[in-house]
Amino acid sequence: MGIFHVPVGVGDPDGAQFESVEALVDTGATFTILPGSMLRRLGVEPQRSGSFELADGSLRTYSVAETYLQVEGEEVHCPVVFGDDGMQPILGAVTLEILGFAVDPARKRLLRVPWRLL
Repeated sequence: MGIFHVPVGVGDPDGAQFESVEALVDTGATFTILPGSMLRRLGVEPQRSGSFELADGSLRTYSVAETYLQVEGEEVHCPVVFGDDGMQPILGAVTLEILGFAVDPARKRLLRVPWRLL
């Protein structure tokens, strides 16, 4: 599978101010994870915490909130995880599905797909 990054605009809770990051597209990650310091700087406050399984199989607790994200010209209000500073920002499956994107790993791009009601 191809590895690629996309620019993501990370917004404040009102969707009025955004900062940009390059995020790794990872359909194996449930949620989008962003630097906690960036989220706090934008005024995003943790709303809950949860246990997350990491790539090495270990479990770790992270804070979660909801805020605005912009990807490929689309804007959505969705859950984000407060990652440690220095962690790679990741665009996860929930955000991709909310936005209606599928991943084309061969061409390293996101594709607009219809939502399904099956």
